[in-house]
Amino acid sequence: MRKSLFFTACYLLVALGVSAQIPALERVEPMFWWVGMSNPNVQLIVHGKDIASRNVQLNYPGVKLVAVHKVENPNYLFLDLRILSAASPGTFPIKFIKAGEKTLTYAYSLKKRDHSSSRAQGVTDKDLIYLIMPDRFSNGDTKNDSVAGMRETSVDRGKMFSRHGGDLQGIMNHLDYLKDMGVTTVWLTPAIENDEPNASYHGYAVTDHYKIDPRYGTNELYKQFVEKCHKMGMKVVMDLVHNHAGTEGYTISDMPMKSWVHQWPKYTKSNFKYEAVMDIHASPMDRKLMLDGWFDHRMADMNENNGYVQNFLTQNHIWWVEYSGVDGFRLDTYPYNDPEYMAKWAVDVKTEFPRLSIFGEVLTNSPVISAYFTQGNTVSRGLDTHLPGITDAVIKNGIYDALMDWNGGVEHLYELLAQDFLYKDVNQNVIFLDNHDMSRALSMVKEDVVKYKSAMAMLMTLRGIPQMYYGDEILMKNYSNPDGLVREDFPGGWAGDKSNKFTAAGRSTKENEAFNYIRTLANFRKNTPALQTGKMMQFIPGNGVYVYFRYDNLKTIMIVYNSLEKEQSITTDRYAERINGTLKARNVVTDDAVELSKLTIPAKTTLVLELLPNNTH
Repeated sequence: MRKSLFFTACYLLVALGVSAQIPALERVEPMFWWVGMSNPNVQLIVHGKDIASRNVQLNYPGVKLVAVHKVENPNYLFLDLRILSAASPGTFPIKFIKAGEKTLTYAYSLKKRDHSSSRAQGVTDKDLIYLIMPDRFSNGDTKNDSVAGMRETSVDRGKMFSRHGGDLQGIMNHLDYLKDMGVTTVWLTPAIENDEPNASYHGYAVTDHYKIDPRYGTNELYKQFVEKCHKMGMKVVMDLVHNHAGTEGYTISDMPMKSWVHQWPKYTKSNFKYEAVMDIHASPMDRKLMLDGWFDHRMADMNENNGYVQNFLTQNHIWWVEYSGVDGFRLDTYPYNDPEYMAKWAVDVKTEFPRLSIFGEVLTNSPVISAYFTQGNTVSRGLDTHLPGITDAVIKNGIYDALMDWNGGVEHLYELLAQDFLYKDVNQNVIFLDNHDMSRALSMVKEDVVKYKSAMAMLMTLRGIPQMYYGDEILMKNYSNPDGLVREDFPGGWAGDKSNKFTAAGRSTKENEAFNYIRTLANFRKNTPALQTGKMMQFIPGNGVYVYFRYDNLKTIMIVYNSLEKEQSITTDRYAERINGTLKARNVVTDDAVELSKLTIPAKTTLVLELLPNNTH
């Protein structure tokens, strides 16, 4: 997330500046709902000029108007509906009546739920996630590059903070490429509308929670994207932002009430310190700054203690799952949210979609801090967050420590993994090497391709759910200083690009070597349950060699990493309890046969060995 600092306009001026311009019935959200939800209650947010001066009527069998709430801003009404089990799918009018004026009518629809098994199926340790920034991957529809009426209409691929034109159609055009590589899940940074005047490409300043950004496509196209992934045997993760919203969105520019967002006498940013939430000795003001401070002047901090805000966010997220069938949520800036609300949110969402997966962005060097935010109250927090997993930055840092001999080197990675007991289910953590906010993996290892391959081998074989960042497979590089440098376009995603790295012919020899290495490991993992749901056993590193195993009742995989800058030969007696008398193995990458009694490991190299039955010839 970008954290540039500006001043914010006061609530009153913002509200008055919009209310005079909106139509009498500007919108109703959720714009439609479904019968048969586990929770029969839904709260509609109605926005229109002086809409609160009108009475509300509806008459539909099985639907009861429980309450009409008027709030500070007369441009809003909140309608509590109860959809009984007797309700049938259909459309009915909601009437807004005022004496002496024309009655306003909204045709509200109740739809039938889609219970197809391929929808909301969850992302697990059987999957490999591929993270894409839609604006930077591929431009499949040039007609939506510039959309009239939006605050940012220019497209300039020469500027890192401008829009470049990538879209949903471009991603859909290259799903075959991802599937061939072994990817099973696609995670997009937010594709929801970000109608901000600058740097709107990154997606984390939402201005319309119910609308795909038209520069990416339409709601219907997003649904088609999810359906196409499902037909190809792949899944989709949707990126959500609870903590803040773009200031140009209607609920911020014309707020229902002042308490819709966290208000300060002047612009006040978060202190970005997780410890302030955890610390039993913490200053209350430090905790308030962490949770209630703003990320950026254009990212209003949502007040999740407000019941109307809670309903607005939770219902929106449930709506997207039922509408599109997405399989999981990644929760942006998770520790900055109200803990009690987020715990309730997780329960509410999982009640509707039991298989849906959820993981939160938690970026820390400490396993204890990571575990603090996960489910099960395993570190005596006193609150069960019901958050199954987090982005496991601890293991990311541990892998780099092992590769670059930082912080104790390979022994530190071993020690970090030894603390997995802190989690209720560590296998639901998402492990990764880089993302849209971080320096790319190749640059982190100083462009040493041997170390880079070792990093990828660990990513594909350690516990948890592995996640790649677009372009990792073709050796895209750069440091996140600024972050735009790690958000470059994927070469070949635009007509006229000098090279098309979606094809082997468009890649250099070194790029094809990296691509084929990752493709081999990813597809091996995809077809090897021992690397997905199997157990893990690690051995204390010795002489710079780190060995761990992934295994189940059918197969055992041995991973051997030599952290030294010189070749080493080792005997394998030390690992007899897992080798269990096996004589030979297959090098998964090279397909060569390997004698297990003695192994030779090149400098900084990781071997991935599939143990073979002794009767194999």
